[in-house]
Parts: sequence; C-alpha cells; structure tokens
Amino acid sequence: MENSLMNANPSLRDYDFDVKHHNTDKYIETAQNVRLYVRDYGKGKPVILIHGWPLSNEMWEYQIEFLVQNNYRVIAYDRRGFGKSSQPWDGYDFDTLTDDLSEIIEQLQLEEATLVGFSMGGGEVVRYFSRHHGKGITKAALISSIIPFLLKTEDNPDGRPVEKSENTATSIKEDRIGFLDNFGKIFFGVNIINKPVSNPLLEYYRNLCSAASPRATLQCAASLNTTDFRDELSSIKVPTLIIHGDDDKVVSMDLTSKKAAEGIKNNNFIVYEGAPHGLFYTEREKLNEDLLQFLNS
Repeated sequence: MENSLMNANPSLRDYDFDVKHHNTDKYIETAQNVRLYVRDYGKGKPVILIHGWPLSNEMWEYQIEFLVQNNYRVIAYDRRGFGKSSQPWDGYDFDTLTDDLSEIIEQLQLEEATLVGFSMGGGEVVRYFSRHHGKGITKAALISSIIPFLLKTEDNPDGRPVEKSENTATSIKEDRIGFLDNFGKIFFGVNIINKPVSNPLLEYYRNLCSAASPRATLQCAASLNTTDFRDELSSIKVPTLIIHGDDDKVVSMDLTSKKAAEGIKNNNFIVYEGAPHGLFYTEREKLNEDLLQFLNS
C-alpha cells in the first residue's frame, strides 16, 4: 500500500527522500560510540562548514541560511566534544578529528564539495588534504584560520610563546565560563569604543562555548596551539579562498593567513580591514558575498 501511494504521488516520494537523506538534522556515527551532530540542508553542490574553537555549528547561522537560499547544500556539524556531538575522553588530535570529517563525507557520499574551515577548523581542512588526499573536495576556504603554525619555535620565531597557551589552560581550569566571557569580547573586537555585538548575542555565543566538554576545550586548545601544518600546505591542490581580519586579536593574520597564502599555490587572499576574529558575524554580509562569489567561480 505504501509503495503504491509513493508511486502515485511522486512529491511524497521526493519528500521521503529528503527526510532520509538531507534537509534535516541527524547524527552520524564516525567512530565506535562517537556520534556527531550534523545539519544537512538544501540542494546543490555541497559546502561543509567546520566551526571554530570552542564553538559549535550554530556559529554559522548567518551563512547556512544564505548559502541554502543560493542553491547550495550545506553541511554544518559539531566537532566531537562540542555542541550536541558525543563527548569522548580522547580523540582531540587533528588526525582523529579529520578522520571524523572523512567519515561524514564518506557516509553522506559527498562529491565536488567545498570545505570551509573557521579558525581551528582550518586545521581539519588542511589535514584532510594531507591525510585523505582531499577526496571529494574541489575547493577550500580558510576563514580567520590558525594555519599554518601558531607555536613559537626556533624555526617559527614570530609564533606564540608556549607560556601563552599554558596561561590559557590555567584560566580554563580555574574558571572556564569566566574565561569564555572574556574571550568572547576579544573574539568579536569588543572594547570601550567598539561594540559590534550586542550583550545578549555575546551571552548566546558564550553559552554555545560553555556547552563544550571541559576536556575537549582543553585538549583542542593544545592541538590548535601546537600542531605544525607547514609541510602540509603543498597538499592543497584545489582553488582556495583565504580571508582574515587585520585587527584579529585572537589569531594574528601575519602569523597565519599571510603565510598560508605563500604556501598554498592556487589561492585568493582577502584582507578585511579592521575586522576582528569573529568576522562570520561582524562582517557577515561581506563574508557571505565573498564566499558565494568563490563558490560560483
């Protein structure tokens, strides 16, 4: 009876396909006992949005709607340990995080997709090319990204001193929510003169961050601060969009995107003058238009 009803009403059959396949939110098991929360909306070529630390997929609110309206299929997921995804004790190194991404791409059978990584998410983008050979990906975007290497070492003298990361870890252990509250203001460039984000919105983003597992928050901070991607830049063989704000007080543009643009062959590097780290909100209209132009090119 159900089959004959489906055959008689093709729109019902299409609806059933949509519900089973996309235009919904779902959980995808990427490893044993690890389920990641995934939003999968729209039709067209896939765009995979990877959130920053210590946020969740909700940070992409203003991009998801825009890209779906412009005929793209948008996949936005919560990294393990964050948002609505499982919070295992371990697995916060970039190899494991990128294997999670690979599983999502594999299980959703994504092809001709664009990977978009914000901040820490840039790490998964680059590692996906070096570890999984960029399977199914035809374009990449790095937004306010940590790529290629943050830590100060002998051969990276402009990097962050290890003490800075240690101080961050101490602050998180002592008062994680207090740390997040202060971090959010720096993240969005809030100061006495400049208030690009309302107080309720700042609280909302703080609440998104506070939903993360404390363990994942610390472990991912260590991973993003110490992982060296410099030798992996050459593995990116697809057109790449690089966007960074020159007033980013969280991830210095000179240390990251400027160097990434030197190491990735086929790239378009756009500097947002006066923009803070959290430009997905503060410069959302400009970012959306630049992303769309890149996707359509």
